[in-house]
Amino acid sequence: MTPDALKGWLLDSDPSLRWQVERDLADEPDSVWKATRARVATEGHGAALLALQQPDGQWAGGAFFPADVTEDEPQPWTATTWSLNQLREWGVEPTALRPDTAGLLRANARWEYDDLPYWDGEVDACINAFTLANGGWLGTDVSPIVTWLGDHQLDEGGWNCEWVNGSTRASFHSTLNGLVGILDYEQRTGDLALQPARRQAEEYLLARGLLRRLSTGERHDGWVNHLSYPYRGWYSALRALDYFRAAAQVDGTGPDERLAEAIDDLRRARDDDGTWHQQVAKQGRVWFEVDSGQGEPSRWLTFHALRVLRWWDAWHDGSHEPDRRQL
Repeated sequence: MTPDALKGWLLDSDPSLRWQVERDLADEPDSVWKATRARVATEGHGAALLALQQPDGQWAGGAFFPADVTEDEPQPWTATTWSLNQLREWGVEPTALRPDTAGLLRANARWEYDDLPYWDGEVDACINAFTLANGGWLGTDVSPIVTWLGDHQLDEGGWNCEWVNGSTRASFHSTLNGLVGILDYEQRTGDLALQPARRQAEEYLLARGLLRRLSTGERHDGWVNHLSYPYRGWYSALRALDYFRAAAQVDGTGPDERLAEAIDDLRRARDDDGTWHQQVAKQGRVWFEVDSGQGEPSRWLTFHALRVLRWWDAWHDGSHEPDRRQL
């Protein structure tokens, strides 16, 4: 596709993606992309997911798993935390949810692990990072999770959801989830209590170039560069690059040169038609599909890849402009 055809293809999408394309690639004025973002709650994927919220504030009757989950099925993606994650990432305003959703969840939602209160978090670093961001978005007190993430950062600088089983080494997946959650929370609340932890966790990934084992330099090629959307809780170099893009813009800094190898990999992953394709089919129950199937061109992956490359190239050719990104 030509650049104009590619942009048109990206704009011909659900409002949850279209407003971001308008803002970050098409450079539309605020009035245009904000009007499109407002449509997410009333049209397409956002409206469909909002309609599935139960009177008690939950989705599918559960915090992390649906109430009817079975032991032999893959992780389902329909329960409350996953639904909140998606709506928040799509730009839905909290007022579009049921009135006082945060209060409803405080009263009615409990974690499947030890029946713990929803907004206090549980023992999984990734779950707590998701809930930190969702709490910041919905404007509720998540201070127990702020404390928990600070207390459970490992010596390497990251987190690992398997710490509860004895792991003392940080994980790419858990660390990226922690970073994404903390940055989102910082932007929405202005609370910088976890900023030192964020800096240490960023260094954990940067020291490894987003791709490699620190001790040997060996690449994690089995999974680190797989392309798949929705990201859920998985690590990918593209997702990490998009995090560092967002963090640099929030912090007012340029890109770290240790991202260069991952940037080169991202360029090589582009298909001949100018898009990035879904490489991995994630298993698990969903409410509905939001992107293309395995082996097909992905609007979401293509948007994220182009946004990352635009940011990187603008800094390196001197054409970067002040950040326009707003939550």
